[in-house]
Amino acid sequence: MTRLTAEFWVSAYLNRLRLYEIPAFVVTHGDDTAGAVLVKLNTLDGNAKAFQRSFDLMSGERAWMVLAEGAERDVDAALAKQRSFDPDLWVIEVEDRQGRHLLDEPGLAD
Repeated sequence: MTRLTAEFWVSAYLNRLRLYEIPAFVVTHGDDTAGAVLVKLNTLDGNAKAFQRSFDLMSGERAWMVLAEGAERDVDAALAKQRSFDPDLWVIEVEDRQGRHLLDEPGLAD
């Protein structure tokens, strides 16, 4: 199966968020073709949650899983640690008081 490039997926994700008037921006621009993408959800109350895409070897399904959550500074530290391991990594920050990130929406969940 053909996979989308990271740059294409990020662009589509940011456009989808814009449709719902959810502010988001690229914090770290990773490799355009194959960079992994992490999404930080900032609820603007001092807390945040970071998501990473995981692959289930048994089912072959891809799903967004929580990488870190809690105080924003702790989530930022977890993201910085991931960036130190992977220089090709993208980090997208979504800011929404309601906690919307749309990662469970059709077309974004897979």
